Amino acid sequence: MRLPLSYWVWSSPEKWLQIDESALAPVDQAVLWGREFGLHVNINFHRIPGYCVNGREREPEQLFDSPRPSMRKALDAAVVHWQAFARRYKGIPSERVSFDLFNEPPFMPDQSRYVEIAQTLITAIREIDPTRLIVADGADIGQTPVPGLVDQGIVQSTRGYLPKMVSHYTATWVPKEEFESFAPPVWPMTDDRGVLWNRETLRAELIARWKPLADAGVPIHVGEWGCHNRTPHAAMLGWMTDLLALWKEAGWGWSMWNLRGGFGVVDSGRKDVAYEPFRGHLLDRRLLELLRTN
Repeated sequence: MRLPLSYWVWSSPEKWLQIDESALAPVDQAVLWGREFGLHVNINFHRIPGYCVNGREREPEQLFDSPRPSMRKALDAAVVHWQAFARRYKGIPSERVSFDLFNEPPFMPDQSRYVEIAQTLITAIREIDPTRLIVADGADIGQTPVPGLVDQGIVQSTRGYLPKMVSHYTATWVPKEEFESFAPPVWPMTDDRGVLWNRETLRAELIARWKPLADAGVPIHVGEWGCHNRTPHAAMLGWMTDLLALWKEAGWGWSMWNLRGGFGVVDSGRKDVAYEPFRGHLLDRRLLELLRTN
C-alpha cells in the first residue's frame, strides 16, 4: 500500500525545519497494520518542501522552475524531512517499508535538475539508513524513465493512466489538452486522431519505453493507476484487464489509486455497479476479483 503524505501534516511552509513527530502516529499505525496484514508499505511524500503536483505555487520556495538559491532552500528542507523519516523507521526491513522520494515530478525538457534533487535525497536517506529500499517517480508526472538515476540502486516508478480518455473521463482537474478524446469511453477505443487504443497500444506506450531501464536491471513499479468513476464499468474492466496482463507479463508491481473513493475498490460512487455490502462499505466485487487474479 502506497501512502501519499503531505509534509503539511507534521510541519508547515512557514516553519519548514520544524517537525512535529507526534503527528506521525498515523503513519506508524499504517506501518504496524502492514506487518499485521502482510502488506508492504510504501511511504511517499505527495507534497514535499518545494513541490507538489497540485498547487506547487503554494510553496515558499520551489524545487523546480526556480533560481538555484530557491531550489537549494527547498532541497535542504526536504533533506531534513526525509532524514527524520529515515531515523524513525530505521531497523524495519525493506521487505516491509520503502520510501518514495516524492510524487510525480513536473514535465521537464531537461532531467538534470531532477537527477540532482533525487541523488541528494537518496544520499541523505542512506546516511541514516543505508539499506532502505528507495523509489523515485519518473519525470513528466511519473511517465518518463530517468536514465540519470540508473546507477543509484533504486526502483523507478511509472504510471498507468493512459489513455486519459478512459482513465479520467470527465475529470475536471486534468488539463483538456491531455485527453485523447471526450467521447464516452469504450474498450478498445479509437481516439480523435484515429489511433486505436488496445492492449498493443498500451504495450507500446507504457511498457516498451521503460524496457531500457528494465534491461539495465532497474526494478520498475507502477506507483499509481486507476479509473475515474464516470467511466462505464465495462470499459474500465476491459482496460484494466489489459493493463494488469501487461504488468504481470513484465513482472512489475503496482499500487492502485485508490482503495476507497472515486477510483477505488470500495465506495467508488459508480452508478452502474451492483455493490456488495462489506464491513460498512460498498464493495465492487467484480473489480476486486479482477485485481486478485493478477
